[in-house]
Amino acid sequence: MDSSFAELKKHIRSIPDWPKKGVVFRDISTLMADKLIFRKVIDVFVYRYLQAEIDAVVAIDARGFIIGAPLAYLLNTSFVPVRKKDKLPGDTIGRAYSLEYGEAEVEIHTDALQKGERVLLVDDLIATGGTMLAAAQLIEQLGAKIFEATAIIDLPDIGGSAKLRSAGVSVHTFCEFEGD
Repeated sequence: MDSSFAELKKHIRSIPDWPKKGVVFRDISTLMADKLIFRKVIDVFVYRYLQAEIDAVVAIDARGFIIGAPLAYLLNTSFVPVRKKDKLPGDTIGRAYSLEYGEAEVEIHTDALQKGERVLLVDDLIATGGTMLAAAQLIEQLGAKIFEATAIIDLPDIGGSAKLRSAGVSVHTFCEFEGD
């Protein structure tokens, strides 16, 4: 975690019991509502990855797109969406996963990445790690290599970042929230 980013935690709204009882949702819409803070968030990502020789930014539906698209543009890479099941036209591959409040499946186009490409995997938050791990498996299935998985927020008590690391994925987040 980057301590210079910790100050931005105050711009992330915590919503208890959403989307179901017992879950505390970490909402980045309040962070994005402040144009200077949102710009700082994107700038911090760009600064970290500017010299990383990344070929593509792969972002996860939907909040990952908010970070991933401007990041890909500023890093001069391609942008590849990983979407929820049945949202991409054309040939796709998919992977089911569990998350903190249910189950889901994500997909990627079969021609989205080339073998050997270096990929930055982006989302807003890592909780159970299920979504990122599923996306990482899809990336690897296409023959690309994950440079790093990154997010604004880590919820380390839920264990997702540890699950990703144990699967061999390098992980970087900029702030974390303890507890549920």
